Amino acid sequence: MSSDLDQLTALNRDYVASVQNCDVKRFDEILAPEFYCSNPDKSLVDRAGFLKQTALPVTIRNLKEHDVKIRVLGDFAIIHATTSYTTADGTKAHGRYTDCWAKQNGKWLAVSAHVSR
Repeated sequence: MSSDLDQLTALNRDYVASVQNCDVKRFDEILAPEFYCSNPDKSLVDRAGFLKQTALPVTIRNLKEHDVKIRVLGDFAIIHATTSYTTADGTKAHGRYTDCWAKQNGKWLAVSAHVSR
């Protein structure tokens, strides 16, 4: 069995790829029922709202995570990272996110996200 750090590293990659690919199915698997996300536009959405917005086509491309810092605190973890991406008009841009994960019934699930651009 892989370590918590290995699992969270893979989940973080899945999370970022799911944003880029509008992968509602994968998010449905890795988001806790109590999940909330603070969006770059300062809106706060619950799990259902996040899944709904994830289904919409994204206008960015080449989304990549960088400088990933994962802190495991028992059955809770915080992931800080920066992002790079290309906007619809071809501009290179950067952002930052913080995701919180909780181990529930032996499985890591995202409970909170905060995204800034």
